[in-house]
Amino acid sequence: MYDSVIFDHDGVLTTLVDLSPLRDATWDAFAELGVSDPDPSHVEQVVIHVSPEDVRAAADPYDLDPETLFRVRDERQSAAQRRAIADGQKVPYDDFDALRRIDAPMGIVSSNQQATIDFVVDHLDATDLFGTAYGREPSMTSLHRKKPEPYYLERAMADLGVESPLFVGDSDSDIAAAEAAGVDSAFIRRGHRADHTPTPDPTHEIAGLDDLLELDGVPVDGGADAPGPAVDGGREGRGQTR
Repeated sequence: MYDSVIFDHDGVLTTLVDLSPLRDATWDAFAELGVSDPDPSHVEQVVIHVSPEDVRAAADPYDLDPETLFRVRDERQSAAQRRAIADGQKVPYDDFDALRRIDAPMGIVSSNQQATIDFVVDHLDATDLFGTAYGREPSMTSLHRKKPEPYYLERAMADLGVESPLFVGDSDSDIAAAEAAGVDSAFIRRGHRADHTPTPDPTHEIAGLDDLLELDGVPVDGGADAPGPAVDGGREGRGQTR
């Protein structure tokens, strides 16, 4: 029996945001630091899936401090994503409320910014669901800690006081982080992962959050209607704005 369920965020609980706002936010970060016309390849290098080496390579040609560039980039990108959430461009999947049937502590572990994750949980009125929610702090240290490293997953487990969670994710880094932490994983095959073969092999594969309720070992509330506020949204639908 799993004693908890922990989730990745983007592409698992809420829809993915288009890369355009993230790219624009990264251009804005360079401009804020006095670089009005950076090489587009340097901007692209720090838009997504960033390593410490990427940040240093993008900062050095302009004599920028890598830590400062990364912090401003993270702040700008988080602001862009929070606007997308508030405007209903980034919404919870329509099976989100299946989580309310899970009778075990739950948490979030994301490689997105902490400010973004905090905003999502508050915006969705979902603080009752999650006992802990981790994103990255806006520092280059977080790039050494993010998945596939188990650092944030292990911190979430400690916060919840659990030892055998199921970790639900949509990427290889999610499955690898679960394996590194010595816990089971569930690969969720959303539309953007229709043809992806996860590596390493996950413990389970599911089509959506509803499928969690059918997995052996996931504690489920027997009631047909779990308490708590509903969350509007959908795979292609509109999200609620409070």
